[in-house]
Amino acid sequence: MSIRHPRKRSVIFYREHAVKSRSLPLLRMIVLVLVVSLTTGVDGQESAGSRSTKPAATKDADPFRWVNPLKFELDGVTHATFRSPGMNVDVGYCIYLPTEYGRTTKRFPVVYYLHGGRPGSETKSVRLASRIHQQIEAGNVPPMIYVFVNGGPVSHYNMPNRTNAMGADVFIRELIPHIDQTYRTVGDRSGRGIEGFSQGGRGTTRIMFRHPELFCSAAPGGAGHGTEKRISEEHGRESESLVFAEGDNTYDTARKYAAHPEPPLNILIHVGTKDFNYENNLEYMQFLDSLKITYRKLIVPDVPHSAMEIYQRHAKDLMQFHARNFGLIDQ
Repeated sequence: MSIRHPRKRSVIFYREHAVKSRSLPLLRMIVLVLVVSLTTGVDGQESAGSRSTKPAATKDADPFRWVNPLKFELDGVTHATFRSPGMNVDVGYCIYLPTEYGRTTKRFPVVYYLHGGRPGSETKSVRLASRIHQQIEAGNVPPMIYVFVNGGPVSHYNMPNRTNAMGADVFIRELIPHIDQTYRTVGDRSGRGIEGFSQGGRGTTRIMFRHPELFCSAAPGGAGHGTEKRISEEHGRESESLVFAEGDNTYDTARKYAAHPEPPLNILIHVGTKDFNYENNLEYMQFLDSLKITYRKLIVPDVPHSAMEIYQRHAKDLMQFHARNFGLIDQ
């Protein structure tokens, strides 16, 4: 299912234009276009402007919340909460249940989807459920459950020096057991997958290598491996104000897994050729080659940093990848 193409360098840049005072309306238009292009995105992904090492803060930015109610309707999707044992607060998630879930008593495999952007919100990537529902209803993919995760204040990272900021642990130690206890899931790694884009692609990569015993299928997309490499080289430091536990990055976790690659992981790396993370994804794949870690790749021509645009073209391929690993369809 790999899509091959000639390798192209994808470069994003802005040209400065001299604007005379009498051209202020044009200047305002240019600024408006740039602001819209850098801040929109239905999947809560990192924008091109988020390549800086320090997350940007704005006056209008919503504060982080562990519960973010769903304000629109999507087929098969509901919003729910559970009480976090570790934090003693409610934590929200969105869950897609296929139509067949309500018609049978059988168990279904689950894909956990990790959103992009910071801070976390369980609603950031949930619109992808519309594509998921279409593929299942059309019979292109067997029915599966999808859970959309809230990644915490620093998406999908543990921050032990901050109150209620253990995003990875809440997911692994609390949300997954809650889902298995509450819904009819295949409650082991044979029926459990993980996927994410941008910040969620970073989280997916780190978590799949740290916890291969939990997932048989992993599909990281559009991950900022350039930032992760710097975190590895600088002993956990992403920026002056953001320092993670040493070794908690996509490079060091891969090295540790490669030393003892059990149980085996089925990995699909996906990225668009116009994604600002395209080149560092190619570099990361070469790094995995050097560790002899096997993976598949889905490289999508002419697509920027957008999970939705990749799903518009390849939702079926991504979903069938998980379905094969779950044993729902032939390899």
